[in-house]
Amino acid sequence: MVFPSSPGMTFKMVQVFAHETEVQIVTRSPVSYTWSTIHIGWGKILPQTTFFILIYIGYAELAATKSAKLSKLLKEYTQNDLSRLLYDIPADPESFELVGRFCHGYDIKLSNENVVRVACIAHYLGMTESHCPNNLLNKALNFFGHQILPNWQSCIKALKSAENVLEQSVNLGLVDACMETIVTKAQEDPRLLGEPIKNLSSDDDDSDGKEKFYRPNTRRRLFDLEWKSEDLTVLSLRFYEPIIREMIQRKVPLEYVAASLYQYAKKWVFEKEENGEKEIVESLERLIPHQKGIFPCSFLFETQKSAVSLGASTECKNGLEIRIGKQLDQANVKDLFIPTQLYTEDEQYDTESIRRILKNFYSNYTGPDASGFIKVAELVDNFLAEVASDIDLKMSTFISLADMSIAVSEGTDRTLDGLYRAVDIYLDKHRHLTESEREKLCRVLDCNKMSVEAREHAAQNERLPLRVVVQVLFIGQLQLRDNITKEVQGSDDWLLKLEEEEEDEEETRAEMEKMGSKYYETLLLTTSRNYRTV
Repeated sequence: MVFPSSPGMTFKMVQVFAHETEVQIVTRSPVSYTWSTIHIGWGKILPQTTFFILIYIGYAELAATKSAKLSKLLKEYTQNDLSRLLYDIPADPESFELVGRFCHGYDIKLSNENVVRVACIAHYLGMTESHCPNNLLNKALNFFGHQILPNWQSCIKALKSAENVLEQSVNLGLVDACMETIVTKAQEDPRLLGEPIKNLSSDDDDSDGKEKFYRPNTRRRLFDLEWKSEDLTVLSLRFYEPIIREMIQRKVPLEYVAASLYQYAKKWVFEKEENGEKEIVESLERLIPHQKGIFPCSFLFETQKSAVSLGASTECKNGLEIRIGKQLDQANVKDLFIPTQLYTEDEQYDTESIRRILKNFYSNYTGPDASGFIKVAELVDNFLAEVASDIDLKMSTFISLADMSIAVSEGTDRTLDGLYRAVDIYLDKHRHLTESEREKLCRVLDCNKMSVEAREHAAQNERLPLRVVVQVLFIGQLQLRDNITKEVQGSDDWLLKLEEEEEDEEETRAEMEKMGSKYYETLLLTTSRNYRTV
């Protein structure tokens, strides 16, 4: 395998495949071409199928004037041994070429993307001020301190570039410095994390798809044209998780942290779908605050669905269920469609998860009245109506969910029309049920809490057991009798009131007549006395 070297360069990085046993280099000098062969000793260097190997190409003495490590190695080993001795250098071809140019006295351009890697190479090679004035390590660190750390976007780009030299950049303190700056700047201006999420209630149906639970506040920045900032979502989980955790620890407003978490979940989980990683979902679950209302309920459900489909840990799924349970009254029926893990369950949807979420809601509800309970009961009724057509839905599961819906509506005037609709659909799609099974299913219905329209439909429903139909008719007759009685009683009360009003009028008239007679007598007596005096 032959590689021509770059003119005048001391080192060059080339990619060597695992099946190669030797590399032949053509070295160009001002006088002639020199051929050299370097045998590769594989040993336990790297287990990967490919790796980068350092190839020495003459002029080592020049590089040694900048590198304390090379200077020491040249005193102990021959030039052909250098590539074997420097196999673990933390470098990529582009960054290493910059180092080579610096060794030859050329100006190099440092940037957000290369300064960390260049600093790591310089540190590895010992390119310090103690070995040579104005050396590369000091140059790179000065650039890092003055150009990277003061800027949010530069810190994120530099941190991202440290992925492949993580150990060396951590040892140099570059990673911690970037992370500290990012957290501090988020404390000073949380808007860098993104606009807070608008929490949509279950009644907001004017948008479809996953985007419905994320609407940034539309607060315009008319004079801030440079607002668009580098997004933290470009960072890998190894950087992102500790940064967000530290922000939460330092009391960065949770609504802004939530905006960043949503964007990260959208990029690395929701949009990747089957290619998402369960480690990311598990990490997001650990980062999501437990406070109610920080995230829309739809976002929590979407994360739960991803956790199920990616096979996340039980701890992760339970944590999401607890958070959902605290604000289940904000959900809509589509949120409850959590699919079961493929090939593991007979039923299409994870109804056991819904049961656990319901229990969490009932045990944590702190609303001022029963309106939240009623919302969730109606939500369950609508969910049952949607899943009732699943031929694999067990009757015991249906009844269990229906009982939980009924339990919270005790003492309220909520009708059970939604539950009746779900029962009717289940009976229609499960016609194999026996009469006793249908009667057992219909025990969840309380005919007294069904509307007149629902009872009229039930009275003619051939799918219902005969006992239920008779009960519906009987309840209808009782209510009809009660209504007639109330009307008659109302008429009697009206007549009685009318008679009382007439009696009051006669008494008033008699009193007025009596008062009139007294007045007339007094007037006659006064007139008579006046006449006598005259």
